[in-house]
Amino acid sequence: MNMNSIQLSKKIGGKIEIKSKIKLNKENISVLYTPGVAEVARAVAEDKKMMKKYTIKKNSVAIVSDGSAVLGLGNIGPEGALPVMEGKALLFSEIAGVDAFPLVLATQNAEEIIQTVKNIAPAFGGINLEDISAPRCFEIEERLKKELDIPVFHDDQHGTAIVVLAGLINALKVVRKEINKIKIVISGCGAAGVAIAKLLLSFGAKNIVMIDRMGIVYRGRMEGMNDSKKEISGLTNPENLKGNIRLALFGADVFVGVSAPNILTEEDISKMNQDAIVFAMANPVPEIFPERAKLGGARIVATGRSDFPNQLNNVLAFPGIFRGVLDNGIKEITIEHKIKVAQAIAGLIKKPTSDKIVPDIFNKKTAKVIAEIFKTKKNENI
Repeated sequence: MNMNSIQLSKKIGGKIEIKSKIKLNKENISVLYTPGVAEVARAVAEDKKMMKKYTIKKNSVAIVSDGSAVLGLGNIGPEGALPVMEGKALLFSEIAGVDAFPLVLATQNAEEIIQTVKNIAPAFGGINLEDISAPRCFEIEERLKKELDIPVFHDDQHGTAIVVLAGLINALKVVRKEINKIKIVISGCGAAGVAIAKLLLSFGAKNIVMIDRMGIVYRGRMEGMNDSKKEISGLTNPENLKGNIRLALFGADVFVGVSAPNILTEEDISKMNQDAIVFAMANPVPEIFPERAKLGGARIVATGRSDFPNQLNNVLAFPGIFRGVLDNGIKEITIEHKIKVAQAIAGLIKKPTSDKIVPDIFNKKTAKVIAEIFKTKKNENI
């Protein structure tokens, strides 16, 4: 089908639809709907746990966004965000068989978002927050995790962090370096950047330097700070470096970009250590294109794009994660879960190379392998 995104969207009128699991006829309508449905309704009203047996709750996820931070597009509002959320729902369905519903909200007020999600939560087995700007996204996720009894997962934070860790595990194998002995520079101190830093620290990283629009984030900086940046400044930059991204890159082993297009040059990459690893993940235009990064001396380059090797895309993680939590009654996705998911993704590449550090996003094994992680003897949290 040779047509662009606009043409295809106009032709199909949205990417997803709701279908009946059983053909409706005169014989079964009285069972599926009135009067027979009253029996199921009474059973669920008497015991809410029965929802997971008798309703869509057992396999449903709400994809919730306010459209305030859509990747590569910025604050385009709920209407603009809807096609993106539809695409996410499509991936949930096709890759993991999860029924996901795109819900875009006509508010960017944190309290209103929290209350709205709590109000619609009874129908869903999980909540996937998407494209909500920092620092509001941190409060929204933490509050919902505490106040709901179903898993809440902000994919921009944790999905991104998981695939970065997966890629880094294999990239470090290729260059024969250890995570506790390297310097990592992360460009972007929003939702994704902070989550990446925290997950890498949990996995053993010791030297991470964070960059935002004003340069290196350091302890005691006053300009352009918020609570999230203040917290991360206390966990990173052990030498308390001050300056711009070029100073930060000097002697670095890894660059992770979740920021802005074309901010690096070959000369910048040349300041990094030998066998440098560059994850330039800004979309659709990366912080530096792979050919330029390699001219600067990078050994391994990954982007978020499908037209270059080593595509780091959240679709490697989130379908399998929700398949696992829905099937096993997991109420919280922990740091331990996230690390195990990253290790599982990395483990699908038996012999990583410079051009192959993560599985293809269409690898059907990935979601199944991830879902297995959430199996426990009593379906309890890890």
